Amino acid sequence: MTQPEKKAKFTMPHPIVLIYVLVIMMVILTWIIPSGEFQRVETKVGGSSRLVTVPGTFHQVAQQPAGLEALLLAPIRGFQDGMLIIVFLFIIGGAFNVINESGAINMAIQRMAAAFSLHPKLNRFIIPALMLVFSLAGSVFGMCEETIPFVLIFIPLAMSLGYDSIVGVAIPFLGAAAGFAAAFFNPFTVGVAQGLSNLPLYSGLTYRLIVWVIGTTITITFVMIYAAKIKKNPGKSLVYDLDRERAQVAPAGAADLSEWNWRHKAVLAVFAAGIIILVLGILIKHWYIEEIAGLFLAMGLVAGFVAGQGPSRVARNFVAGARDFVGVAFVIACGRAILIVAQDGKILDTLLFYASNFISMFPRIVAAQMMFLTQSVINFFVHSGTAQAALTMPIMAPLSDLVHITRQTTVFAYQLCEFVNPILPTSAVTMGVLGLARIPWDKWARWFLPLMLILMALSLLLLIPPVLMNWGPF
Repeated sequence: MTQPEKKAKFTMPHPIVLIYVLVIMMVILTWIIPSGEFQRVETKVGGSSRLVTVPGTFHQVAQQPAGLEALLLAPIRGFQDGMLIIVFLFIIGGAFNVINESGAINMAIQRMAAAFSLHPKLNRFIIPALMLVFSLAGSVFGMCEETIPFVLIFIPLAMSLGYDSIVGVAIPFLGAAAGFAAAFFNPFTVGVAQGLSNLPLYSGLTYRLIVWVIGTTITITFVMIYAAKIKKNPGKSLVYDLDRERAQVAPAGAADLSEWNWRHKAVLAVFAAGIIILVLGILIKHWYIEEIAGLFLAMGLVAGFVAGQGPSRVARNFVAGARDFVGVAFVIACGRAILIVAQDGKILDTLLFYASNFISMFPRIVAAQMMFLTQSVINFFVHSGTAQAALTMPIMAPLSDLVHITRQTTVFAYQLCEFVNPILPTSAVTMGVLGLARIPWDKWARWFLPLMLILMALSLLLLIPPVLMNWGPF
């Protein structure tokens, strides 16, 4: 008697396949959606000049459908467009591998875990305390890309405390993301959008503080509930097998705490000094990707020297660490290719124009909620908060006057769309974090989706009070 054949189990395609399918779909849309564009003027936005859309100037232009050439060239242009973040990831990956191969960080984390085991009551405060710090950083100075290096610190810490690598990623990444989306300051979202909407800078602080507390609390609670479940039963982790493999490939010198020596201490001193300089550079000098990458390159070189690795070994370790990001680089390039195709086909402005007309048909509360949903869709294509504000706010702000919604509410609807960002496979930061953590996007998306739906529902509800109270500038 023959055994019945088992149905083949569905496996999620590789992220590059998924995103390239989206590139193909965008090419098809350039044949269907009429081409059009707004006029743009150069305006100072967030300390730099950007081309800002001019309301009331939308006009159709000759159809500019993309073809086979776009399918082949758009990812290459995506590499050019995303080169800065790609180089940043290569350097971060290389530098951290040099530091990691010394075994110093792994040994320090084991010592921290041993110390926490002596005071088990402290464990419950680690996740909320750390996520609160990152949320403040996301809200006050717009911490986003800067969270990427912290992933390699918190994954081994989370695992040493009985959690999994998803918790290690969530602490810095989702902590900062919650603060970024529910920001009460954030110069890159709130500041820029309010400036483009002719609102007093950082006005409406009280309600934003309330929303920040609610959004951060929900995010922390979700992570803590999951962490408690994993600590009780590690087998329920979505990355259980991956973490077991990760634990088997620990750096040499990390297993025996008796091997702790002056070189390990020196590497940790270099690392700690680098983190302090990083924070000061961001806060005082307003560093961005180039400066942060340069700092980590220096940290990797100095750490390799004090660890006694030698020039050739440092080079090999650096290249090995950077090599892990080749796949992520292709994902980022293809993600940028989607926007490039939409811009070349001149359909992005068309989508914005018709979306704004559609929003004007709804009652006030629904119109505000539709603004949030529209901004969430646009966020799929345009991930920079400043760039999205420059594209959408000159259109949405006058629209809010027509539908009798305050401009403060419109800015609020725009900033809340950042809650969607951590799941987007087209986001360079999301894919950079997951690449560094070696967590497949489909596993992360499956885990994050419930939280994203909760935060989206929360956003829709939080938009009701501003409409009802005619939330003004103050």
